[in-house]
Order: sequence, then structure tokens, then C-alpha cells
Amino acid sequence: MNIFYVLNGKSMKQFALIIIVSFFTAWFLYMENIVQVPVFSSKDGPKAVYKGEKNIALTFNIGWGDEKAEPILDILHKKGVSATFFLAGSWAERHPDTVNRIIKEGHEIGILGYEYIDYSETKKEKVVQDLSKAKTAFEKLNIKDISLARAPTGHFNQETLNITNQYNYTLVHWSIDSKDWTNPGKKKIIKNISQAKKGDIILLHASDSAKQTANALPSIIENLKNKHLNFVTVSSMISNAHSKSKEIN
Repeated sequence: MNIFYVLNGKSMKQFALIIIVSFFTAWFLYMENIVQVPVFSSKDGPKAVYKGEKNIALTFNIGWGDEKAEPILDILHKKGVSATFFLAGSWAERHPDTVNRIIKEGHEIGILGYEYIDYSETKKEKVVQDLSKAKTAFEKLNIKDISLARAPTGHFNQETLNITNQYNYTLVHWSIDSKDWTNPGKKKIIKNISQAKKGDIILLHASDSAKQTANALPSIIENLKNKHLNFVTVSSMISNAHSKSKEIN
């Protein structure tokens, strides 16, 4: 009899565990479907957007280089596509004509810091100094209405969120990484983006280190158009949308 009760108790515990796990899985999937702009954040405080509700957003990071930005702008102009460019302040200072072209052709500009440093492993004072220096660089170029920022290496923590929030920037991550910076080949870059769907924010690069992005871009745009996705800037994607929180690990 004692053995019977011990085995029965284990079965009941296993059954209860399955019910609990199933409930939370169903709840999580439900929340994933109803929220509109997922974000990284702590339970309280500022948030970092990585996805929207509808449309699609191409984002390009530029930290250095003189050759790749213009061909990418040529393609976007030819295809009639708007994108968001996250620019390092140091790069913008050296390429004012390209920065002006980005704005003139209807693209959006976000801040990619000033130097290429890892905000998650940098002291608060250095992050503040880097953002402040970048902000000043763009103000000298008469660009004063920037509302978006991205951590230069993509790594950030709650302190980064707090600092960017103090500057009234929304920190933007991504939901699809093209991995174009690894130069895996045109076909691989296109494949990495092939699963994109409405609401995705796609990470691309227009620095000289990303040598294959321009070659892959026309096919990327056509593939997304064939999915009946509209290209918008990140600000347009996230405007007037609800959001959810997700704790930073």
C-alpha cells in the first residue's frame, strides 16, 4: 500500500507540472500574438524596441568606410524604399554630404553612438560621454530631431536603456539579423532574411566591412515586396503602438 501511494503521488506531481507548463506556454503564445511592439526591458523603466506590429523596417548601421553607403542609397532610391540609418557620430562628421542625402531621400537617421564601443561593458560615464559627443556631432550638421538610438555593438543593458532614455532616445534592436557583416555570400544574406514577416526590424550594414550587402539588397527588397510588405522607417513602425516588456538577461 505504501508503494502504491508513493507512485501515485509522483504521477500526480508530473501531471500537475504538465498542466502548469501547458498553461504558461499557452499564455505566452497568446501574449505574443496580441502585443504590437515587443521590447526588451526590465519590469519597470525604459524599453528597447525590436519588433513592430505590421510593415517591415530595413535598418542600416554605418560606423566607418567611404564606399558602401552610396551604392546602397542608389538601390533604395531606385526601388522606392525608405529605411532607417543608424550612424556613428564620427562617421557622420566625415561624410556630411552623404548624411544630407540620406535625409533628402526620405530616410530616417538614428544615432549609433560616436565610437564603436560595447555599451554593456562600458562604464556609465563613458556611455554618457559617447552619446553626448554623437549628439553634438549631429547638431553641428543641423540634425536635431533624432529620436532613435542603437547600441554600437548591439549589446546593451538596463543602464544603457536608462541613459538613452535620459536623452529622449528610443533604443532600437532588431528581430532579423542578416549577418551581412560576416560576408557569407549574397545567397546566404538573402536566405538569412527570407523568413522575415510583418513587424520585423531587419539589421543590415552599410559600412565598408559589409562587402556583399549591396549585391544582395535588390533581391531582398523584391522578396519582401512579393510578401506584400510595405517598407517603413522604424519611427513610423512603432508610432501609436502598444508595447510589452521582456526582462534583460
